[in-house]
Amino acid sequence: MGTVYRDRNLRIAIHSNDHPPPHVHVIGPDGEACIAIGDDTMAPEVWDFQGLAVREVITALRLIARHQTDLLNAWRKIHGPLDLD
Repeated sequence: MGTVYRDRNLRIAIHSNDHPPPHVHVIGPDGEACIAIGDDTMAPEVWDFQGLAVREVITALRLIARHQTDLLNAWRKIHGPLDLD
């Protein structure tokens, strides 16, 4: 798992052996969330979370939205281009 961004007590990671669609794992001190990165037409979306406070999940969504382009580029660097066919 590669950390691609940190903010306060949250760490955003992309697993090198993970599956599409592009998503990140947000790890906090007491839990984790799995959030789809989205793209130009879709906002980030929470798939699942456990142990994180709702305010931490909201913070994570905002961080991912703010850094969406960089996170998609990191996903592509790790997993290759997205097959849109």
